Amino acid sequence: MRRRDLITLLGGAAAAWPLAARAQKPALPMVGFINSASAEGYAPMAAAFRQGLKESGFVEGQNVAIEYRWANGQYDLVPAMAAELARSRPAVIVANAPGVLAVKAAITTIPIVFTTADDPVQIGLVTSLSRPGGNVTGVTQLNVEVMPKRLELMHELVPVATTIALLVNPTNPNTATQLRDLQAAARTLGLQLHVLHASNERDFDPLFATVAQLQAKALVIGTDGFFISQTERLAALTLRHAVPAIFQGRAFAAAGGLISYGGNTEDSYRVAGVYAGRILKGEDPGDLPVQQSTKVELFLNLKAAKALGISFPLVLLGRADEVIE
Repeated sequence: MRRRDLITLLGGAAAAWPLAARAQKPALPMVGFINSASAEGYAPMAAAFRQGLKESGFVEGQNVAIEYRWANGQYDLVPAMAAELARSRPAVIVANAPGVLAVKAAITTIPIVFTTADDPVQIGLVTSLSRPGGNVTGVTQLNVEVMPKRLELMHELVPVATTIALLVNPTNPNTATQLRDLQAAARTLGLQLHVLHASNERDFDPLFATVAQLQAKALVIGTDGFFISQTERLAALTLRHAVPAIFQGRAFAAAGGLISYGGNTEDSYRVAGVYAGRILKGEDPGDLPVQQSTKVELFLNLKAAKALGISFPLVLLGRADEVIE
């Protein structure tokens, strides 16, 4: 072989080597993220989840891939979404309630990390908080349990309101628990509850017309992922119809709602991200105890209170995590 031909051959091989190396680069481990709400409404929670992954050493696009699936409030779509995602063989799946029950039923071998406002033992996600066993673990936040307190706070702020409307999503499995606890609290407080249903955006305008027809003087919004994804619209409707209302999460009060009270949902997603990272490193989900986020936050909106002719008691102002002006 001539010297010139040898140099050309070696040069061509050298040029081809990086291409071959790139072609053989192993795929990133994949995390499946299934959420029963919407990408827009749950953007803060998804960001908190990625922060938790980062705390465990994983950054999306660098050393981990994330496949997102959003049900946009249509909970009946979750089983098919879970089955489809499972075919991509993710290393771990992160899912929120109520859809996570369907995910667990569809997937028995892939590790699952849940976030929920329910009692995970009571609803059948795990058999024990300290030793969940199987392929499931996760994080809870206090939002269903504090529903009676939301009713109590609203009664405190609007004591003349003996009739209060309650908004729930009938497609959410935890609605029965919320109704049971709130009806018991209403009897104790001597209040009459009118239960109203909404499971899509088209229900909202007729719902607020019904609140006016019932002459309900206040509104308690139940815990639900779809409602969280519609926080800004719900806050705007309470302003437009001049209805004192209470919901969970700072975003409701920041958007003009009167008062927010509930567990920190974003932090539960951050912890779920930490757990997903630990599982990616090889830990068994059955050995990871269910984390319980016990922080409950209170946010008050002074502008909304003034518009509604409501004065916040000093003791409530002193307890608030933030007073929004």
